[in-house]
Amino acid sequence: MQNPFDLDNPAAYLHWRDRKLARAICGAGELVVEVNKPDALTVAEHAALLDRCQRGNMAIYASHAAADEDTVRRFGLQFGLASLDANWLAGEQGITRVTVCADDGQRQAYIPYTDRAIKWHTDGYYNPPERLIRGMVMHCVQSAGQGGGNRLLDHEIAYLMLRDENSDFIRALSAADAMTIPERTDEQGVARAAQTGPVFSVDPASGTLHMRYTARTRSIIWKQDAATLEAVAALEKLLASALPHIHSVTLEPGMGLLCNNVLHDRAAFSNEPDSPRLLFRARYHERIAAS
Repeated sequence: MQNPFDLDNPAAYLHWRDRKLARAICGAGELVVEVNKPDALTVAEHAALLDRCQRGNMAIYASHAAADEDTVRRFGLQFGLASLDANWLAGEQGITRVTVCADDGQRQAYIPYTDRAIKWHTDGYYNPPERLIRGMVMHCVQSAGQGGGNRLLDHEIAYLMLRDENSDFIRALSAADAMTIPERTDEQGVARAAQTGPVFSVDPASGTLHMRYTARTRSIIWKQDAATLEAVAALEKLLASALPHIHSVTLEPGMGLLCNNVLHDRAAFSNEPDSPRLLFRARYHERIAAS
């Protein structure tokens, strides 16, 4: 099959583009699938979730069943998600409890463990190429008292919109030195080496598109040439627009996001005193199978 992400193959791109837009999900409600037990999906439930992932690289399940980290792990396995990213703040199973950690100085230094807003990003943008985050599950155990909603955008739609505007944007953002995340240091020295790489890349084996991005202005270095800076500005403008493919959702207890690491952000929030916001986050090196 010809690669639609090859800038020198406009015919393949146009064929993919037309099909992508014809099947695109343009309302957050379309993403939601009611399920009984996330870790034991029926054939129909699995098919409904997979359909949404095939169309928009994401789906949201809604359940009233109790869940723990192992529930999330078993849910992911049903979609071929098995290789959990063993990040340093994850639990023993490789699944992270994302909650405000006011009494944990180590976690409090990182914005996901605060109640502050998080700008647009894909997860693991600081990971090395051999540990790309391709799939993800975020399960809501407890929602915030106020706020904490997410906006979601299929990264393939972001690519499509940018390429339609100017293919040079894609060329610049696909450069091997487009974006650098500086090293992270701790008391022992370099805890994570600097990571330089593209925003958009194509998996040579599967031909699927991957996106690596953060809208943060700190802890990121963009290639300082006119083409890259213009492309970054165009992407920022796109993310600030009223694009119908940008979905606003607030996960309630029992709901979860299944996705191929799509673009997402998080609004600031405030907790109820006795029930702080808690999500289980599982990051995978695989994409959702058959998506």
